[in-house]
Amino acid sequence: MEGSACERLAFGRMGFGCQHYRRRCLIRAPCCNEIFPCRHCHNEATSMLRNPMDRHELNRCDVKQVVCAVCDTEQPVGRVCTNCGVNMGEYFCEICKFYDDDIDKMQFHCDDCGICRVGGRENFFHCKRCGSCYSVALRNNHMCIENSMRHHCPICYEYLFDSLKDTTVLRCGHTMHYECCHEMMKRDKYCCPICSKSVIDMSTTWKRLDEEIEATTMPEDFRNKKVWILCNDCNDTTEVYFHIIGQKCSHCSSYNTRQIAPPVLP
Repeated sequence: MEGSACERLAFGRMGFGCQHYRRRCLIRAPCCNEIFPCRHCHNEATSMLRNPMDRHELNRCDVKQVVCAVCDTEQPVGRVCTNCGVNMGEYFCEICKFYDDDIDKMQFHCDDCGICRVGGRENFFHCKRCGSCYSVALRNNHMCIENSMRHHCPICYEYLFDSLKDTTVLRCGHTMHYECCHEMMKRDKYCCPICSKSVIDMSTTWKRLDEEIEATTMPEDFRNKKVWILCNDCNDTTEVYFHIIGQKCSHCSSYNTRQIAPPVLP
């Protein structure tokens, strides 16, 4: 018996689980034979070990044994406790050895990703080239970069592929945490930290810079000075008139540019 709705509610109120998941079991990590509430708790604990050689991460699929948090019985991975019959997780994935009572997260297992995701299967699709699940709003509507999620967030350096935080896909196709991107733009940083392309439509800002440049007269010594620039948005190189406010790309009209050395003539 998995227990009545009242029993499940009572277990939830007793506070089983950890800061990462609500569940009624613990896992035995086969890599170190220690017991932890979840793999994230394991990884956080081992990352603090004094000896760098002892630091390691737990592969979720390697877990073979769990301990029921209700009756303390150790047993092979399964949804229901073999001793007391409690449901150890309202959501259970046998592949990931994953338990979670917060079914409002709408968890689902993606075979292509090889891990469980949240948000509802109907709301996501797996992009084969990017190698990850994205919102259906991005189907045929994003720049593909091979394995774009299999790297660390360029702001906080947390690995993105299996991060618990929401991620966002920038216009250039690179990915980062949504909250990191939001914080970056709050600080008036609008370039991708990886490729330096603009992360949002900057046309209004470019128009304002046009007006500022038109209203700002350069000193006589600089009026005819030219420099070579590389545009971060279109990758075009060109020679333009120097201005203290900024150099405008003559190909795409972006001010997201940087000065470069003149090309070497043959």
